[in-house]
This record gives sequence, structure tokens and C-alpha cells, in this order.
Amino acid sequence: MAGRIFRCDLGFQMLEEIKKQLQAEVEELNYELTVTLPATLKRAIQNGDLRENGDYHAALERQQIVGARLSQLRGRLGKLSQIDLTKVPRGQVGLGSRVKVKDLDTGGSEELELVIPENMDFDRGHISVSSPLGRGLVDRKVGDVAEIQLPAGTRKLKILTLRTLHDQIADTASDAKR
Repeated sequence: MAGRIFRCDLGFQMLEEIKKQLQAEVEELNYELTVTLPATLKRAIQNGDLRENGDYHAALERQQIVGARLSQLRGRLGKLSQIDLTKVPRGQVGLGSRVKVKDLDTGGSEELELVIPENMDFDRGHISVSSPLGRGLVDRKVGDVAEIQLPAGTRKLKILTLRTLHDQIADTASDAKR
């Protein structure tokens, strides 16, 4: 039981790190929205005629952008809080899985890691679990062929290898014991 708790704790730590990054951006934007932008607006208003005041209009536009981004970040933080790592599948593709797939049409292979959108890094082979490709791979096992409809056409991908989030956490746990 202690091993299982340790593995969940490591996965929890990964999610908490993402939440910290998002929360840091929220704090930065809140400061801009409540301190920096009001000061900028006050200076712009002191310059007189607001109809032709570029600084004033730029600050108002920035306020809208910051407000929209804050709303988006708060929504993502709320969704991250709902992720239950104990429900991430074992032995099947899911959040955090690393898979090697073979394209049955081209014969090429690629390695992919399913991540949440905030962690996307195409250079590292990340795909979002909510993307069409990610959704098409979720719940598949080694040997399965996923026929995935993408905007550019259909891809047939055979899963060659799979390392689930649980496998990776177990590896990290065993490395920590050494």
C-alpha cells in the first residue's frame, strides 16, 4: 500500500507543479490588472482628450486581453483540480503515457507523450489528450491499431510500445530508492 501511495504522490507532484506555473501566471496578470494597468490608465487620462489617446486605448485593450487570459487560466486550474490520478488507466494509453506508434500507411514510426494542453511541446513529441490524435489513442493497448480521423486525413497507427504514467512514476520511485 505504501508503494501505491508513493506513486500517486509523485503523480500528484507533477500536477501540482503545473498548477504552480499556472497560478504564478495568474498572480502576475492579477498584479498587472489591479496595479499596472490602472496606473497606466490614470496617466493616459491626465493627457486629456481620450478619443485620440493611443495610450488610453492600448491600456483598455490590454485590460480585456488580461481579463480573458485570467478567465482561461482559472478554468484550466479548475479542470486540473478535478484530475484523479487513480483513474488514469493502467496498461492502456492515457494521460502521461508515452507511446511509440507505427504509421501503417507510411511505415514511419514516432514517439508521442500524451499531456495536458499546458504542457504541450511539439519538439518533445507531446500531444494533448484532448486533441483528435490524443483522443484516438486513449484507452488503446500495445498491438492495437487506432484509425484516427484528422483534418489532413485518416491515420492508421499501430501501438508498438507503451509506458503509462503509472509505469513512469514507478520508475521514478525505484530510481529514488537507489
